[in-house]
Amino acid sequence: MSKYVVRLKKKAVKDLNKLPSFVFEKIVKELKCLEENPYHHGCEKLEGVEGYRTRMGDYRMLYTINNPKKEIFVYRVRHRKEAYRFD
Repeated sequence: MSKYVVRLKKKAVKDLNKLPSFVFEKIVKELKCLEENPYHHGCEKLEGVEGYRTRMGDYRMLYTINNPKKEIFVYRVRHRKEAYRFD
């Protein structure tokens, strides 16, 4: 199985820059896991919007998958209270 390419949207980069360092480290590990398998154990399809989410403690990473191009677009990385508010 070939690897996927993970791309971060501008909002996701802003979200990452605001995170505490211990959470940032968890996110980086999760991004590496997504490269191997975007449908790993713990990933769930979102309801009402396109995409998937994965949990890292109190934080959520939201992303979409383009299988033909083997790309993953991470568009949000936020605390669970704020992750599903789309602005």
